[in-house]
Amino acid sequence: MNYPNEWTQEEFLKNKQKLEKDGVKVLLIDTILSPIEKADTIVYNPHELKNEPEGSVFVFYCDTGKATQERLKEYKKKFPKHHCISLKGGRGYWRKNMMILDD
Repeated sequence: MNYPNEWTQEEFLKNKQKLEKDGVKVLLIDTILSPIEKADTIVYNPHELKNEPEGSVFVFYCDTGKATQERLKEYKKKFPKHHCISLKGGRGYWRKNMMILDD
């Protein structure tokens, strides 16, 4: 899979479903200490994230997506064995009732 710098919520949900079926761990990472309602998130902790399986996908979010997009190079440098992506629109664009149905 080709990993872009940014995913929308829909792309995140679809890709998470597909990748996890293939055994790839996908994590939605909270960089602002503000969890998203009805979403499985983890708080940004570099020491713990380094222990995640190689090839895992880290999707970082903030309030608007701007800060995580700007810091993406830093995340990629910090986690070279993982795929780092920014959530487009961040927490502000998240629709808590959006879901992806199996095909």
